[in-house]
Amino acid sequence: MKEIPAAATLLQLFVTEVYRSELGGTSADPLLTRLEAACERTAAGDTAGRDWAAAQGYLGYTSYESIVDLRTEDPVFSELVSLLDIQVLLYARLMELDLRGKTPHLQSLWINRLDTGGAHSGHIHPYSTFSGTLYLHIPEGAGALQFEDPRLGFMMHAPQRLPSARPYRQVLMPVAPQRGTLLIWESWLRHEVATNRGAQPRLSLSFNYDLGLG
Repeated sequence: MKEIPAAATLLQLFVTEVYRSELGGTSADPLLTRLEAACERTAAGDTAGRDWAAAQGYLGYTSYESIVDLRTEDPVFSELVSLLDIQVLLYARLMELDLRGKTPHLQSLWINRLDTGGAHSGHIHPYSTFSGTLYLHIPEGAGALQFEDPRLGFMMHAPQRLPSARPYRQVLMPVAPQRGTLLIWESWLRHEVATNRGAQPRLSLSFNYDLGLG
């Protein structure tokens, strides 16, 4: 095998960046505890949400189709939105996005409780700008959130990546969260939730943000 010339370089032309912040063990930790309790109370009373999940074959519970605004269920969700407003704006600034004077605003917020054996297949979040998830309870063996290279559909005859390839060169990149992990990404980025192989449910809150009028 020929050696790579010393003057040869690789230009990193395009980058897909996901925001990660760890809130567990910080001043936000009590909020995480109260959010977990509020999610369980909400799930217990949301018959429509449980019925919808069962009809869809979703192993667990989600408020996605049953509760329009979680802030009407418990004031602790309003506290979360205040925190998310700041985090989403920070992400946009780190990404050097030109928001043209507009402010990201919450579009939707929902509970996800994924039981043992449950998973969520690959998808995007249409009609949104930013999406994310805050993890409240992650048992040992819970599935990671896996992001897909957005160029995948155009790769045609591209060879497979080596297992040892750097993370940013992988076609599928799993991100294993823990309690308090906050992930935010651009809504066009396709992702999936791997199977929960833990003995307990995996609890999280997902959200979408769009750009307001400024």
